[in-house]
This record gives sequence, structure tokens and C-alpha cells, in this order.
Amino acid sequence: MFRLAHLSDPHLGPLARFSLRELIGKRATGYVNWRRKRRHAHDMDVLALVVADLLAQRPDHVACTGDVSHIGLPSEFETARSFLETLGPQDAVSFVPGNHDCYTRSSLAALARRLGPWSCGDDHAAGFPWIRRRGPVALIGINSGIPTMPLMATGRVGPAQLSRAAELLAQARAEGLIRVVLIHHPPYVGGARRTRELLDAEAFEAMLRTAGADLVLHGHNHRFSLAWRPGRERDVPIVGVPSASIGPRGHGELGAWHLLHIGGSAQAPEVALERRAFDLDGTVRLQQMVSLGGGGGLV
Repeated sequence: MFRLAHLSDPHLGPLARFSLRELIGKRATGYVNWRRKRRHAHDMDVLALVVADLLAQRPDHVACTGDVSHIGLPSEFETARSFLETLGPQDAVSFVPGNHDCYTRSSLAALARRLGPWSCGDDHAAGFPWIRRRGPVALIGINSGIPTMPLMATGRVGPAQLSRAAELLAQARAEGLIRVVLIHHPPYVGGARRTRELLDAEAFEAMLRTAGADLVLHGHNHRFSLAWRPGRERDVPIVGVPSASIGPRGHGELGAWHLLHIGGSAQAPEVALERRAFDLDGTVRLQQMVSLGGGGGLV
């Protein structure tokens, strides 16, 4: 049994030092939002408890699906680098960026430079999508983060990534591996409201129908979700995890993470989802067990 930990949207804080020049454009709006809301909602003490619980379960691999930053500052990626290092060795931790990590065009180079070791495949080449083979599992990382206008949090995969992802999924299938896709935005139509959606979700669904996958993991919405979409061999479960750092002063679901138990074979994968979440009594514990084996109905 392969045990995969999944967490997302930690929105690490507090913001490190920055210059006023770095707040030009969209970052100015984001900074105001951080001052008014996000710095109170995302509780680093809650995140520390979530991470401690995650490490105590001794997963085989950890996947973080983005939004380690608030406004995509280079200094935030230094903080994110330290955070990813606490989760385990580079070959045991995988990362794909979110919309906050790709906040502006100036964020992209610093993101790639500082977090590249966690965002590459077995060949260590830069760029998306990538594939990492770990035990019986093939992890396929896709980047849906794009710079957007202020007040927008949309994402896009793009034709080139979709085409390459289909090739990697087919390759992993031929190798007899259980295929797990990592992405930040919910990659299906209706997965997020307008201004926050994946713009080419319909194209992603079409790719899934052709290439197939065994599991898709995402973040972005800061809440648990489970949807099923048609795949090549069977329906594909698409699982969203809440933010790992929402505390009592935030809105919605408190900090949580998921532990996925992956077994069976590529022909008949068996996946069980263990939802673990922070509670107001100050503990992180098992909240729910969900079986993802055998396919399901569309939602």
C-alpha cells in the first residue's frame, strides 16, 4: 500500500520583507487583501499542527498543490522553500504552483529558481507537466497557475501541457503504474465560480476521457470536494483538499490534509481517502474515511 499525503493552500506567513516597488500593480491589491483578511484567516500555528500530524503518519510521499505564497514575492518563495524542506527530502515531496504563486509575470522566474527541485520530474528538467515514478504510482504534475488581472484567480493549462499530459498518462499506463495527477485549480467544468475557475476545464475533461487517470488531486477552493469525470477505462475521482492553514478566524473549513491509501493494480486501482482536520479543541485527527474504488457518479 502506497501512502500519499496531500495538502494545499498553506498561504505561508507572515509576509517577509519587500520593497514598495514590488507592490506595483496587482500586488498592491493583494497586499491590502492580506492585511485585511488573509493574515488573520491563515493561522501558522494551525499549519504547524497539520504538518506535525502529517509527519506523524509517515507517508511515502507528500504532494503540495500550490498557493504557498500570498502575492508571489521572491522572498515568499524562500519561506516556501523552507516549508517544503520540513515535509521531507526533495525526492519525497512534489509541488505544483497555484495562482498566488504565479501572481505576476515577475513571480515566475523566482518561483522556478527557488522551488524548481520540488517541481520537476524524474529527468530533473524544468517545465510542466512532469512525471515522477514512486513505487506503484506515477505522479504527473500540471501547472494551472497564470498571471491574471487584479481580483482574478483564474487558471489555465493550455494546449501544450494538455497534449504532453496525455502522453505521460499513456506512458504511465503502459508501464503498469497507478496514475495520480496533481494540479491547483479544480480541473472540471463547474469546479469553481467565475473569476476563479480553470478556463480550459472542458479541454481538461476531454483529455481525461481520452487518456484516463486513476486519481486527480487539487486545492484552490479551500474546501473538501469530490467529483467524478469519465476516463478512458473508468470514471476518475477528482479530490479537492481544504487549505492546510485556515484557523478559527478564517471562514469555511478549518485547516486539513488528506492521506490517500493507494493499492491494487493499474488495471484495478484501490484508493481510500483519509480526511484529517484541525479541530477547535486544538487537535488534528481523523475526520472521515472515503472509498474511491470502483468509480462513482458525476457531480
